[in-house]
Amino acid sequence: MIIFINDRPFRLTDAQRADLLREKNDYDVVVDSRLETPAAPHLHGHVLVLNASSATAEKLLATLHEQPLEALQTLTVQVADRKTTARRLMSHFKVVKADGGVVVKGEQILLMYRLKRWDLPKGKLDPGEKSRVAALREVAEETGVLADLEGKVCTTWHTYTQHGSRILKKTKWYKMNCLYDGALRPQTDEGIEQLVWMNKREIQNALVDSYSSIRYVFEQFWQEEKQVV
Repeated sequence: MIIFINDRPFRLTDAQRADLLREKNDYDVVVDSRLETPAAPHLHGHVLVLNASSATAEKLLATLHEQPLEALQTLTVQVADRKTTARRLMSHFKVVKADGGVVVKGEQILLMYRLKRWDLPKGKLDPGEKSRVAALREVAEETGVLADLEGKVCTTWHTYTQHGSRILKKTKWYKMNCLYDGALRPQTDEGIEQLVWMNKREIQNALVDSYSSIRYVFEQFWQEEKQVV
């Protein structure tokens, strides 16, 4: 499970991931919480925390929220019981469900420019609405594009604060095929300034001015496309 906290990936894993131990050289900092307590001074670059308790994971989560930690790039925390720890972390937030689409037209994908970042169309579920229905509806509302849904790409979790509440948004992402090839209609009342069809090279350039969670969606999408080919 990866939670994007203040746009930084917080990855929760467990002791069954033996390959994680073989990849320790990929990290800038490795802390064994049996030997020392991980704290803010450790959190720079790519960080791996081994043998953490659920309480330690919660403290690290709080640190990421409370301190800027500009030098931190990613944080991976290994725990004994990943599911229990994930539930404890989620209990600190109000969980909001959303759905979005990676809309494909030939070799191009539709991106939108909003709040000075390149993003993908997405939005919250209406009460009683199914995820797949919500994903298609949100794409149509935000872009004017009609599409059909091919399959799921991945799920992302990211945090933000709204009206003093800590929100954890769970977004299911789907691959979609464009059915409507007319004029694009950005939903301006949602702050969408531009809608652009981009090829892979253009997307890679645009992702420099995007979010870590959106870069993750494209990583998963391109990985799946490579396997299909």
